[in-house]
Amino acid sequence: MAEVNTGGGEQKKGKPKKMSLRVDFTPMVDMNMLLITFFMFATSLAKPQTMDITMPVKDEKVKEEERSKVADDKAITLILGEKNTIYYYLGKPPKYSEALNSVKVATYGSAEDKNSLRYLLLSRNRVNVEKIAKLRDLKNRKKLTQVMYDEEVKKIKNDKNGQVVIIKPLDESVYKNMVDALDEMQICAIGTYAIVEPTDADKWFVKNIQTKGAFSKDYDLTGGDAPATK
Repeated sequence: MAEVNTGGGEQKKGKPKKMSLRVDFTPMVDMNMLLITFFMFATSLAKPQTMDITMPVKDEKVKEEERSKVADDKAITLILGEKNTIYYYLGKPPKYSEALNSVKVATYGSAEDKNSLRYLLLSRNRVNVEKIAKLRDLKNRKKLTQVMYDEEVKKIKNDKNGQVVIIKPLDESVYKNMVDALDEMQICAIGTYAIVEPTDADKWFVKNIQTKGAFSKDYDLTGGDAPATK
């Protein structure tokens, strides 16, 4: 409340009477506390974000070939290696004699980089990415609610004909590589992906790529898929 004090005393002739103004801010403190309390209850706090990860089945009754059975044209295997390098192959593991040409190298780049993981996933999963982009546009134009959008996106990602990504981190990779790979799953609308341990074959593929084929010279690749040491 504002108060005006006249100051008392006699007023001299020809001069205005001196007054002092004092503003009481005590009610403002109560108002601020009410506003803070209101916003604390009315504002939604940041919700924790979770990411669904498909892990390998532990049921011993399930045969190994059934456990990892994925359509060859839909499967992508990522081997996270050293120095932010990604090794990958499409479909089932290649023969050792063909690994040098079948296993490719990718990086953590943008969609404009044709050697990046994002470019690979977007090109392989373009249909689902375009469907989700249309749904996002409808949601932004208020023609879809958030709940309806989430339900439709879930249906698209659970499509049995969608891409399946298997992520295999090597000991040489760092934790950031795993986080970046999982981020790419969300960006590229990959609904089914799993994190599994790399096999001896995967490690063999990587070493052969790193040595540009020199590693395979110590093996006899003419007898079948499995390399036998000389």
